[in-house]
Amino acid sequence: MIGLDANVVVRYLTQDDPLQSPRAAKLIEGLTKANPGFISVVAMVETAWVLKRSYGFSDRQIAAAVEGLLKADTLLVENEREVSVAMMALKRAQGSSADALIAALGAKAGCSATFTFDQKAARLPGFALA
Repeated sequence: MIGLDANVVVRYLTQDDPLQSPRAAKLIEGLTKANPGFISVVAMVETAWVLKRSYGFSDRQIAAAVEGLLKADTLLVENEREVSVAMMALKRAQGSSADALIAALGAKAGCSATFTFDQKAARLPGFALA
């Protein structure tokens, strides 16, 4: 297994760099079930943030890109279920991908609620206003 940083994942998804994108594609498309790629939660959040801020992806586009990664049988995504729950919330415009993941991970840890001052995040299941 090899780890994949967000910049490799972003280059693969966007195919925007003539040097790095083909290298990212070769790396990711060369993965197998026996030798998969691992994407940490931190790398996944950073990927979503970069797609939004630097590339102007909509929430739906981010969710679709991440869901594609989740479906790949040659990729292992840390806390896959919680990432999937976060993408469902993102598609429903209930908050940012990071907020949705914070709520999902809190629920997994057994939190009755995650308290926040963020009005938009508070709309997510699992959050409550402080």
